[in-house]
Amino acid sequence: MTTTSSATTSTTPQHAADPQAADADLASQPVAYWTGVASNAVKNLLRDSMARHDVTQPQWWVLNRVAGGPATRDEVVSGLAEVADNPYDISRVVDQLLHRGWLAADAEGRLSLTDAGQVGRAEVKELVTSLRAQVHEGVTDEEYVAALKVLRRMTANARQSAQPWQ
Repeated sequence: MTTTSSATTSTTPQHAADPQAADADLASQPVAYWTGVASNAVKNLLRDSMARHDVTQPQWWVLNRVAGGPATRDEVVSGLAEVADNPYDISRVVDQLLHRGWLAADAEGRLSLTDAGQVGRAEVKELVTSLRAQVHEGVTDEEYVAALKVLRRMTANARQSAQPWQ
């Protein structure tokens, strides 16, 4: 690492992804590979476990968003757009949850959880809490916070670099 007065810049060369890389070689590993592997592993665990409860991960996101206070379909869709697999997923999920009776819409189109939705959300929350404990086993809160701060910084760097040249 080369340190300057305003920032730290990595001079470590990039190597091909190696799932068996030794700890000493991890700095040269591509972050996109490792974040993709981690994302897929966690998503698959969550989605497979939720499927056994007849709930999808996007349904869980919508239940949580609506539980935070009444919101319109557009507010829910725009609030969850970044995590959805495609631009239509969240709108479809709202329809599914309305059909299932877990959401209700008032005359102004604001969504809220029904009694059944509150019960369903509580059951899924119990499952998700258990899964989170499994995924976080052996990881301290400090390590987790440090990892998220690094990912947040790298995300910001990538987004800034992706801006069209002016």
